[in-house]
Amino acid sequence: MNKFAPLFVIIAASFWGVDSIILRPHLYTLPVPLVVFLESIIVAFILTPVLFKKYYDLKNLRVKDVLAFLGVAFFGGALGTMAITKALFYVDFVNLSVVVLMQKLQPVFALILASLLLKEKLPKEFFRWSALAIIGAALMTFGLNIPNLDSGNHTIGAALFALLAAFSFGFSTVLSKRALKNVTYELGTYLRFVTTSIIMFIVVLVVGEFSDVKNVTETQWIIFGIIAFTSGGFAIFLYYYGLKRISASVATIAELSFPLTAILLEYFLHDNMLDWLQWIGTILLIYSIIRVSKLNFS
Repeated sequence: MNKFAPLFVIIAASFWGVDSIILRPHLYTLPVPLVVFLESIIVAFILTPVLFKKYYDLKNLRVKDVLAFLGVAFFGGALGTMAITKALFYVDFVNLSVVVLMQKLQPVFALILASLLLKEKLPKEFFRWSALAIIGAALMTFGLNIPNLDSGNHTIGAALFALLAAFSFGFSTVLSKRALKNVTYELGTYLRFVTTSIIMFIVVLVVGEFSDVKNVTETQWIIFGIIAFTSGGFAIFLYYYGLKRISASVATIAELSFPLTAILLEYFLHDNMLDWLQWIGTILLIYSIIRVSKLNFS
């Protein structure tokens, strides 16, 4: 395992944290399927030169690779992204506790699926540090407080959508590892977004939301562009570079930098102060991620 590879996953997940706190709130007025379709098609268009550069690598794809990419596009690109966006919209990006709580289950789903589908063998130390990472993430998010479930009538809906997103992203991590087996991370990134675009085109067409494109404001088009070059295409590019070189199990723990970034941004931008126990949780999470990334999986 490349000792620096987990760092690329950590950086990618940090971009997703920035997306959830700073960028995606600006898209609140748009239908969720349209948001996911537009961000996917923009990235796919930007990455089109990759297809011409890596065109002959397509011959390396096997049937199982194609099915894996379809799974990644459906669970990660379409279903997971729509679910987490809908969950954030439900709580108006203000009360994130329910959404973040459910996201803590993503590593659980991913670890189980990686063991079942990829037959990944994990050292005993991995379970100790991954458990500590999840505990640290929970302490960082809530401290001594009970998660606030009183965010309005949509709380249960937000929790269910966040749970669906946690499962979808966990499954997507495992499928992505399989999908990248016979292609480069550059081509893998392109295939992920172009396949997601096709799926979301069908979804938007079925629900009849193409007419809402006219409601996209100039500011929102700028936000879509920023997402494409940060938390969208660029982040997946980094993520696949790292995932190509590490196990899905290590990647899913490194992805906990997503809630870490979100909570810290809440602290610095929205003045949501962390108490002493939350800072302890933050330190535990960071330390655990570092220890997991240094484990020997050979």
